[in-house]
Amino acid sequence: MSTRVRRGSRELWPAIGFLLPNLIGFLAFTAAPVVMSLGLSFTSWDLLTPPLWVGVDNFVALLGFSSTPTGWRANDPEFWQFLGNTLFFLLAIPVNIAGSLGLAILLNRKLRFSHFYRLVFFLPSVLTGVAIFTLWKIMYNPDYGLINGLLETVGLGGSKWLTDPAMAKPALMIMSSWMTIGGTSMILYLAALQNVPLDLFEAAKIDGAGKWAQFRHVTWPSLMPVTFFIFTMALIHSLQGGFDAAYVMTNGGPFGSTTTLGFYIYRQAYVAFEMGYAAAIAWVLFLLVLVLTLINWRYGNKNASV
Repeated sequence: MSTRVRRGSRELWPAIGFLLPNLIGFLAFTAAPVVMSLGLSFTSWDLLTPPLWVGVDNFVALLGFSSTPTGWRANDPEFWQFLGNTLFFLLAIPVNIAGSLGLAILLNRKLRFSHFYRLVFFLPSVLTGVAIFTLWKIMYNPDYGLINGLLETVGLGGSKWLTDPAMAKPALMIMSSWMTIGGTSMILYLAALQNVPLDLFEAAKIDGAGKWAQFRHVTWPSLMPVTFFIFTMALIHSLQGGFDAAYVMTNGGPFGSTTTLGFYIYRQAYVAFEMGYAAAIAWVLFLLVLVLTLINWRYGNKNASV
């Protein structure tokens, strides 16, 4: 027993030596900034003067409501508008998941040049974001853009995609789906489909199940764990994302219709220089991500394990 303990202690210090650089990096560049941002959310700081402690004033200004002669009014109406924008973009998640699954089912068949097709569909997800956003911005141009040109060719009127508040969010969601459907989710579904036992399909055929019944009772239940993982990661990414596309294509407009909470944090921190207020928004966003993820884990994981 003592020999085993001495051997374990000899192996412990080399292991700590290997883990220490990563641990130091995590503490210095992840854990410490997170803790500092929490403290910063209770201050008012413009980067030029020392931080001033304001307590919960930032959170009251962000989340609170005030009584006016015409009724209750939000202290920060923009926050609630941008929160609505952030939640609206979540509507693209089911579309993206369904598209990735459908594409994976098609590419899982024995087709000629199937590897080439997989590469073509996967390519948009690895291209540089700014280049893609610029390309789509040109395609959405109401005067010479490709999309309006195609719509007019088939007799449909064009649209001012990025300058119309009603169309700006759908335009960004269409672009996001184009980049996402053939990406990592498709690869995960392909791998999962290839691991579904063929015996299950043969048994379903013997019982008289058609294609739809096989998908409903064999394929889909087998893919539930992968779907749960994909949905969870997409939920977190969508709640935190939206900055880069909106910054390049619309600058958050028109009239704030494409500004997400992530973009609002940037504006408050590096445009208005309200670092404490930006930190408060970041923590509210963190709590929103945490709550929705836990709800998804509570109910989605139960279905995935069935």
